Amino acid sequence: MKKILSLLLVLVFVFSFAACGGNTDTESSLVQQSVSYKDTNVYVLSGPTGIGAANLKDKADKGETEVNYNITIVAQPDEVVAKISNGEADIAAIATNLAANLYNKTNGKITILAVNTLGVLNVVSPNGVEINSLADLKGKKVYTTGQGSNPEYIINYLLEKNNIDKEKDITIEYKAEGSELLTVWATDPTAVIIAPEPVATTLTVQNEGAKIAVNLTEEWNKVSEDSSLMMGCVVVRNEFLNENKATVDKFLEEYKASVEAAQNDLDTTSALCETYGIVAKAAIAKKAIPNCNLCFVTGDEMKTKLSGYLKVLFDADNTSVGGKLPADDFYYAG
Repeated sequence: MKKILSLLLVLVFVFSFAACGGNTDTESSLVQQSVSYKDTNVYVLSGPTGIGAANLKDKADKGETEVNYNITIVAQPDEVVAKISNGEADIAAIATNLAANLYNKTNGKITILAVNTLGVLNVVSPNGVEINSLADLKGKKVYTTGQGSNPEYIINYLLEKNNIDKEKDITIEYKAEGSELLTVWATDPTAVIIAPEPVATTLTVQNEGAKIAVNLTEEWNKVSEDSSLMMGCVVVRNEFLNENKATVDKFLEEYKASVEAAQNDLDTTSALCETYGIVAKAAIAKKAIPNCNLCFVTGDEMKTKLSGYLKVLFDADNTSVGGKLPADDFYYAG
């Protein structure tokens, strides 16, 4: 009889705990269902910085995201700055140095949420010219873009770290636009080109024997332990963040999935890039995306690696980051 009573007591406890567990799950489910996400305006720059948002925009347009996003693709950084400044944009995908500038311009009214793109600069060699390292640039004529801005500072930093005198060992000619690099070999067929994506990939597609010879992101990693070549990011207005943290966190979750889709599904992503005007042609996007170093970096890693990169830019020209390095509150801690 005692054994039967003991068994009954055990069963009572088991069912009691099971019932409690069921109630906890129900309560958790109800809490999740009660979260109300704010409609969110997202502005994205075309080119590598915007590729990570292609799949998110597709899902948003189909009504398949938990947050209702209005995602706009624009070509000019100034337009994004204007939209963030006047409150029309809640979240934006822009260059990291532009984010630092905007932070300083607005007296700290934006926060960087995640880095979405590492370096997008590559050394492209023409048919018949062998380039295996930056050391092979000695004695060469090099064409590139971005004089007085990030590309120049990045190139100068890497040349210095590789003991290449930019005045004596190499001749660099800067073009005003990336598109101008596409015609360089018509007049200087042995020149080397340092180009951003997707221009670098376009050069290899349009010119037989041309190839991407050196990845500057990899070169940066070889000479800098305290930073990474982090060139693209997503930022949020602090007013929106402070009032809608749950929405921002959900955006990061859905945006991360979009970046991962871009990394793993080239066919779909490249087609979406053409559809949305992020990259002009799907065929170019498909070849360029693996060279764009798409990523999703947040938290302490983002702060450590990006602050080191911004310090390099600051040392080269403090106006490149808005006159001073951003404070710790520039980096989203979650």
